[in-house]
Amino acid sequence: MITESARLKQSETNRIRITAKAGPEHTGMRLDQLAAVLFPDFSRARLQKWVRSGELTVDGQALKTTYRISGGETLRLDALPERHGEVLPQDIALDIIHVDDDIIVINKPAGLVVHPAAGHRDGTLQNALLHFDSGLATLPRSGIVHRLDKDTTGVMVVARSLRAHTSLVEQLQARQMSRVYEALAKGETNMSGTVDAPIGRHPRDRKRMAVVAAGKPAISRFRVMRRFQGISHLEVSLESGRTHQIRVHLQHIGHPLVGDPVYGKPRKAVKDMPEALREIISGFPRQALHARRLSLVHPASGEWVFFQAPLPADMIMLLAALGRYMA
Repeated sequence: MITESARLKQSETNRIRITAKAGPEHTGMRLDQLAAVLFPDFSRARLQKWVRSGELTVDGQALKTTYRISGGETLRLDALPERHGEVLPQDIALDIIHVDDDIIVINKPAGLVVHPAAGHRDGTLQNALLHFDSGLATLPRSGIVHRLDKDTTGVMVVARSLRAHTSLVEQLQARQMSRVYEALAKGETNMSGTVDAPIGRHPRDRKRMAVVAAGKPAISRFRVMRRFQGISHLEVSLESGRTHQIRVHLQHIGHPLVGDPVYGKPRKAVKDMPEALREIISGFPRQALHARRLSLVHPASGEWVFFQAPLPADMIMLLAALGRYMA
């Protein structure tokens, strides 16, 4: 267990220290407005707090957020990183695909929660990342910009610098980052298709997501890689990144994921299947979903980079077992 004094010592080591200069074009702007322009990696609300606390100064002076810029002033941010609840470093092994000064790319295993939440206060990817690199404490959510569900495996990218965090968030918002998954779904689907259906909170079960008219736009595209008797091995690509998107979309078209405990009723027998095949399907302990490939523009070089994570052993074994029941 890490003590409070140790936590504060670590935070002090990772202080945010950035200096920027106001130009003539900034004349007349409010201090908090200019701070949002010069320090875009932080929310305006957070910058306002730092102005009020004196951690963000103008020419060495602590001023009000409403101070009007004359042009030429030097803004200095010298602040403790924002604390995210009780997220502490923990020595949890990471399967690292790639690491450099700006990004960390990992292959997330099944069972690993991405960040602390109700019921998962520690033992998460965020705890592991803080142990791997204590400097991540200076970044929002320790550099995590997207997530995979607890029992979904595969490739994830984490920002390791402020410029990387900004770039990755912008790429996600612009739908520039490409993500390709492999999935095993119940039923024999069309050879390819597109699901264009908005996703939001389920109207009766707030812990679930659903296709709802008032939801956010969501598009998933799929193609069949192999067909088994009553099961489709799919490649799925996303044009958006809604919570549980693939799981919800495939359930919506009548092909829930094998093993999905929320959207797939994994223990329910699939009609017209041999008993041995039903046992294989009902025995798979998680949703059969793997993030295989991730492509993005590298925040430092500006070049497209591609990362892949091989199928996990449990899905390889499942595919081998299904191979005896080709459609």
